[in-house]
Amino acid sequence: MTAILWLRERSELGVSALLLVAGVLVLADVTIAPRSGNAADPLGPNAVPVLLGLLLLLLAVLLTLDVLRGGRGDAEGGEDVDLTAPTDVRTVLMLAGVLVATAALIPLLGWPIAGTVLFWGATYALGSRAFPRDLLIAAGVSLATWLVFDALLGVDLPGGPLMGVF
Repeated sequence: MTAILWLRERSELGVSALLLVAGVLVLADVTIAPRSGNAADPLGPNAVPVLLGLLLLLLAVLLTLDVLRGGRGDAEGGEDVDLTAPTDVRTVLMLAGVLVATAALIPLLGWPIAGTVLFWGATYALGSRAFPRDLLIAAGVSLATWLVFDALLGVDLPGGPLMGVF
């Protein structure tokens, strides 16, 4: 019983454990992944993941030492959230429905239209009732993200009816 109480008073050790596991997983993935690159690139593509994995391990060790020496995280005091208020199930279900509809519409209508449904539906579910404005903003954001990903980053998002237009 005292071990549980001791761990409860040092809950930050759970974060340390998560950092440790993440660091080990990153390093394991790098060692298992096939090597690529060439002689002209002395660091290769594995340099950043190795550095990230080592930094995660170092952070886990430093946080563990701090907690064991009596360090405590600051209590959260930023948000005004009433924890006694019930969950707004209607809003949660509407947002879930919008996400499911978007996933179903992407292969059929492409990202620009499905993204418009996603962004407009989310604003509606969260309480906005400025229909024309929200629809125009949603369409603009969706089209802009499609253009950035498709044209600039080379990530092929389905365009649906807009395929070949841009």
